[in-house]
Amino acid sequence: QQRVVLLDPSEDPDDVLRANRSRERTFVFDMVFDHGATQEEVYVSTTKSLIGGVISGYNATIFAYGPTGTGKTYTMLGTDCEPGIYIRALEDLFKALEATAQEMDYMVSMSYLEIYNEVIRDLLNPSSGFLDLREDSRGSIQIAGITEVSTTNAEEIMQLLTKGNKERTQEPTAANKASSRSHAVLQVTVTQKSRRKAIGEEMRVGRLFMVDLAGSERAAQTQNQGKRMKEGAHINRSLLALGNCINALSEKGGSRAQFVNFRDSKLTRLLKDSLGGNSRTVMIAHISPASTSFEESRKTLIYAYRAKNIKTQV
Repeated sequence: QQRVVLLDPSEDPDDVLRANRSRERTFVFDMVFDHGATQEEVYVSTTKSLIGGVISGYNATIFAYGPTGTGKTYTMLGTDCEPGIYIRALEDLFKALEATAQEMDYMVSMSYLEIYNEVIRDLLNPSSGFLDLREDSRGSIQIAGITEVSTTNAEEIMQLLTKGNKERTQEPTAANKASSRSHAVLQVTVTQKSRRKAIGEEMRVGRLFMVDLAGSERAAQTQNQGKRMKEGAHINRSLLALGNCINALSEKGGSRAQFVNFRDSKLTRLLKDSLGGNSRTVMIAHISPASTSFEESRKTLIYAYRAKNIKTQV
């Protein structure tokens, strides 16, 4: 349940000359799911344990990463009968908050946005145009003018997310008919305050980020040209920036103090606190079983394997 073996599709068992040049690789992860895994299993093994942390004031981030067509949006959003991580996580969050309702006042607000060609769009209110990222006086990153919805009804949220998802920039490519060409970020902020009037009244703020990244495939695979090609370059640029941040963070315990460049893309800047800060991060890497996607699968696994080495100082 923890090993992925990637077999080389071009390998010929009778080819003696290339016997030592096999590209077969084995990767070890915290958890590996096969094609028979259910949404519930994936959620319980990856995200369920983070919910308690969000309530006690930690940040949590869940990434869905991988090439086009491998099921990132399905894992995160799911369908009506098989809801994904977004809904399951929020349902558990509301249940856990209700259990503490006698002692704590809480407020949950959420926003849903996409980053497309390095500009930010509000998916709950698409007519508001492009939004700016700003830093407030405490150094936390805010998005000016984003719609924040406060609700504790999971069904309402499912409707909002499905509606928001329809506003996402999707374009057909050779690899996938309804390929998401943008990164979608669902940001949930939980603010808690004790009901007992104490002198030093403290507020706990926990943030939960759930990120459905755009497909990380090579241009040759999607046969993109013109506008699609430019768009792909932007996607790969932000994924590279994310990769660089992951590299720098995973080397931090090493011999040299690495500078982590969060400003390389809007995505990494928005997730600054939840990558290197007071946070717990999960990356769910998606790969296709098809032999034609060998290169994509290999790159995805290497990328996710690097993310495994991140050490954050809480």
